[in-house]
Amino acid sequence: MVAAESILDVHDLHVQFGRQQVLRDISITVPRGQTLAIIGESGCGKTVLLKTLIGLIRPQRGFVEFDGQRVDRLTEQQLAEQRTRYGFVFQNSALFDSMTIAENILFPLRQHRPHERGRHQQEMLDRLGEVGLPTSVLAKRPAELSGGMRKRVGLARALVMRPEVLLYDEPTTGLDPIMGDVINELMMRTRENYDVTSIIVTHDMKTAHKVADRVVMLYPQARLDADEAQMLFDGTPTEIDREKDRRVAQFVRGEAGDRLMEMRDAGKM
Repeated sequence: MVAAESILDVHDLHVQFGRQQVLRDISITVPRGQTLAIIGESGCGKTVLLKTLIGLIRPQRGFVEFDGQRVDRLTEQQLAEQRTRYGFVFQNSALFDSMTIAENILFPLRQHRPHERGRHQQEMLDRLGEVGLPTSVLAKRPAELSGGMRKRVGLARALVMRPEVLLYDEPTTGLDPIMGDVINELMMRTRENYDVTSIIVTHDMKTAHKVADRVVMLYPQARLDADEAQMLFDGTPTEIDREKDRRVAQFVRGEAGDRLMEMRDAGKM
């Protein structure tokens, strides 16, 4: 079998804020069409990695390539154009409160494809239907919708540009189990309906098991020895269930393990 061409390549990435190192020696290749889940506890750098992929954060060392182009060598205009090939589904939906749902979904098209104005309305209605929302929501404001509905509007907005890569930041956080699984099903359906590569930052092992082809687990820098790799695991969802590393196994099972003792010793309890 011929290996799929990569769309994203992360090379020896280091990111530091002041004296706080967040990412260290991160190297990941993401083939086209893959769904990658990036997991790990709070503070391990998952969202920082997501932002670095699209050039919102500049690394101190290493670089990211998107479709063969180094992100750090692009001009601001080139970077803006490149980002139109991404779709973003934010943790808190990040909808514009002052806009209607219709205006929120149409926003990327109006910004980047004004010359296709005649197609905007149909694109919006098609994406709205794909995420299972009725047209009656279009005149409402985000505050009038439930959390799950806002998440689905966020996904519709992300899809309206027909992106090559979808980035999800904690897509099921704050949702009840049923609505969380609705979002998982929509992510799977999106993968089936679009030729898209997906990267999902999540704490939710159900999402990782159900949606992802591949799982990478990061560990907080502050809890690693100087010679330890920050990526504790890189493999399939099935393989992570058999992983021997105690830290990985505890995260997958949702067990506190040694953390209570560590917190007490650090004076946090």
